[in-house]
Amino acid sequence: MKKKQKTSGFMQGIFILIFSQVLIKVLGLIHTLYLTNKNGFGDVGNAIYSSGYQIYSLLLTVSSIGVPNAISKLVSERVAVGNHRGANKIFKVALIVFAFIGLLGTLLLFIGASTIANIWLEIPEAEMTLVALSPAIFFVAISSVMRGYFNGRKNLEITAKTQFIEQFFKTGLTILIVELIAIFTNTSTKFMAAGANVATTLATFSSFSYLILYYKQKRSEIAREIVSTVNYKYEKVGIILRNVLLVSVPMTISSILSSITKNIDAFTVNKILSTYLPTQTAIEKYGILSGKIETLIALPLSFNMAFSTALIPTISAAIAKKNIETAKNTSSFSILISILIGLPCTIGFCIFAQPILNLLYPNANSGALLLQIASISIVFSLLIQTTNGALQGFGKLFIPTFSLGIGVIIKLILNLTLLKMPSLNIYGASIASVCCHIVAFTIAFIALNKIVNLNISFSKFIFKPIIANLIMGICSFFVFVTLNCILAENLATIISILSAIVIYFISIIVLRIFTKEELYLLPFGKNFYFFLEKLGIY
Repeated sequence: MKKKQKTSGFMQGIFILIFSQVLIKVLGLIHTLYLTNKNGFGDVGNAIYSSGYQIYSLLLTVSSIGVPNAISKLVSERVAVGNHRGANKIFKVALIVFAFIGLLGTLLLFIGASTIANIWLEIPEAEMTLVALSPAIFFVAISSVMRGYFNGRKNLEITAKTQFIEQFFKTGLTILIVELIAIFTNTSTKFMAAGANVATTLATFSSFSYLILYYKQKRSEIAREIVSTVNYKYEKVGIILRNVLLVSVPMTISSILSSITKNIDAFTVNKILSTYLPTQTAIEKYGILSGKIETLIALPLSFNMAFSTALIPTISAAIAKKNIETAKNTSSFSILISILIGLPCTIGFCIFAQPILNLLYPNANSGALLLQIASISIVFSLLIQTTNGALQGFGKLFIPTFSLGIGVIIKLILNLTLLKMPSLNIYGASIASVCCHIVAFTIAFIALNKIVNLNISFSKFIFKPIIANLIMGICSFFVFVTLNCILAENLATIISILSAIVIYFISIIVLRIFTKEELYLLPFGKNFYFFLEKLGIY
């Protein structure tokens, strides 16, 4: 019973995060669609916006991205054994340290904006976007520590809420600010790109403010928990700082390596393509990759991020209580879900690449083949998230760093090689990314399986999901071809995608990929299982 409650609690947190990510990505898609289809912005605007944003993301990664998982791991280990005082002390020390690091990142980006834009990126228009983004690093650094603290206390709802608040303000403020700039500057692409990133900074401040207010509201509850502390072990500030850094540094390095794959494109694509293509054409091709393709590819990654976020504190707490079986089963189930999320996204993008681009980007619908190639990496990217989250929960912090490091090296070598081939040009960057993710996942999965001997069967994890996706792909393509003859293409695309979701869901159930216990973990799973039992499926 306790085991089921623990796993149910884990899945409850997962569903809260996934639901929030659905809302966030809908808002994010509106944000991207607005900018891409805005007169005077388009693929060139995306190139300016994205190049600056990728540098910001790299500094953000250094200052804060690995922090929530690190703090979550350390806090959950202490909360699991009743040491609330120790957990709170870790939070306070980390807050001071990363506030300083975040401030340093803000200053570096602000001061170095000109050098980065003109010399590193060779896109001078990106300077203003970097300046506009610089204050956000400080706000996110502090917010990351607070999110990690609440995640470690199994309060994943706060992470979900703050991420939604941030995206809501980002989308709304982007539309407002860009429209005002377009009016006053006669649709200047450079100023609109900078304005879009001003909106990002204001949005990070909104989520930061919410976290501060929430923490103040919870201070009395936290104080009572501290009074009820058991198993408290005094730790000097220096030791706490060392422990925080020992956990956060490898996690941050792993996050940096994930971010670097995109920065490799930012530093190489435009420079190399410009050697044999007109400069404007090279910028447009990079804008297609960074603005449209990466946005679409990132959609399933954000949904799966819920598993890696929840895995770390869940497995860390289980290990602290010496409950290895719970950690093992949680890891295996999360890998299965990642496969079931990733495969249909790859199939869907391969089949409906051009119709999706026509639907979402009617004013800039190029890039179908690029999307098809890039989509192959989706399932491996999702599995990297999950396996790395499990490895970090088990305390194997440097394995994700090593696997991603090898992947980044492969990405860089292939980018420098393939982009120089005129016959491949921009497609070389996507091919390099696919190879990078395959290698990184393979290394991480082999390591995780050696540590815990995962419950992975060929039939359940590979054969049945592939069959379900083949059924979905063939049926949905037939639906699209049929409807496209009698309906407008956009309407046919929407109906075909919706039918694909239904067909895939039915295929998963008919093939009985989930066990009875796994179905119970899903929302209304118990009632759903009894319904399937009456139908004779289970």
